[in-house]
Amino acid sequence: MTHAHDRLGDGDRELDDEEAEQVEAVRPPDLNQESNRSATRLELFFDLAFVLFVARCADVLAKDESWHGGLVFAAVLTIGWWAWASTTLYANRFDTDDAVFRLLTLAAMAGVVVMAAAVDKIDGGVGRWFALGYVVIRLALIAGYARAWRHVPEARSTARLYLIGHGLGAAIWLVSLAVPTPDRYWLWGVGVLVDVVWPTAAARLKDAVPLHLEHLPERFGLFVILVLGESVAAVVTGVHDGGWKGSVVVTAAPAFIVAAALWWIYFDLSGGAAKRRLAKEGDEVTKHGVHDFYVYIHLPLAVSLAAVAVGLEHAVLHGADPHLTAGTRWVLGIATAGYLLSAALMQAHLGRRVRGALVWPGAGVPLVLVVVLLDLSPAATVGLLAAVLVAGVLAGFQLHRAGEVRTAKV
Repeated sequence: MTHAHDRLGDGDRELDDEEAEQVEAVRPPDLNQESNRSATRLELFFDLAFVLFVARCADVLAKDESWHGGLVFAAVLTIGWWAWASTTLYANRFDTDDAVFRLLTLAAMAGVVVMAAAVDKIDGGVGRWFALGYVVIRLALIAGYARAWRHVPEARSTARLYLIGHGLGAAIWLVSLAVPTPDRYWLWGVGVLVDVVWPTAAARLKDAVPLHLEHLPERFGLFVILVLGESVAAVVTGVHDGGWKGSVVVTAAPAFIVAAALWWIYFDLSGGAAKRRLAKEGDEVTKHGVHDFYVYIHLPLAVSLAAVAVGLEHAVLHGADPHLTAGTRWVLGIATAGYLLSAALMQAHLGRRVRGALVWPGAGVPLVLVVVLLDLSPAATVGLLAAVLVAGVLAGFQLHRAGEVRTAKV
């Protein structure tokens, strides 16, 4: 009985230790360098707000497929992308998953929700709410980096530059609240630029805090997934709003193939080559600023993918028409070409295989532009795009076999 009681007592003590760890609601931040780290449930919840933000940005382009609409779409989505990326970079290094970190993340999420709700009305009074949403995200990051500066001495030089960048960015955006349009937009641009420059400089410090190079590609891969989801949603919306007409369904089939091929190209080719470089070189990647290129190349990739969704939705919706409008054709063509070009640059630079990247995705850039120049029916246009992209996926298999591209599983 004594031995049994002793064993029970040991078990109780183990449980007490676990409970003590669980009830420790506030913990000082530290550097996240443990292996096999993956995205947390809070990060996935946080991403839901950006799903809405990307969808609202796509609505802006869908209503105005002109050059002006395209520029507004790209600019607004760039602001949102940087808000997501900067929050992700902080969590990559300092995620403690304590109550303070969670509250700061949820506050930033609330800022994204405000921005998403105001995206299509930034040219009016509602635009101030968009600016306030961005400022809330900056303030949450400033509070986070202030905690890191206080509790992680080895991170102070890095945190200081992030604090300067985010602080100046927030200040400029606050000033913009008192400035009428269109001058307000120039201040927004300057604020984002300042916000980007200081963190980029922080990565070049000799004692820069390293990024977690397992967590980084997973998070950016998840962002690509959520933007790709817009293309799948576009097919659904196009079929539904198109009334299930035969020509609409015929156009929807290759549209879905386009979305699937774009997924395949990133996760089995360009994104995989980039991840292999990050995983293989480790700290050397940080020293040479390679991770900066990895982060920023995802901006044109994400913008292009979101625009592809708009083009696919309109192509499916108008599948019964004899021709697509010039705006839809060029949105679809330029967006697909932009995605392939971004993927090719990623693969060539990070995968260190220029020739393979020129074969694919590089060769796909002029091909998709030729397809939209032909001005064919919606079904034929989307069908040819699907054929080009599927041929590219098959070419990717051959490049793997020939050793022209080496990848890691994303």
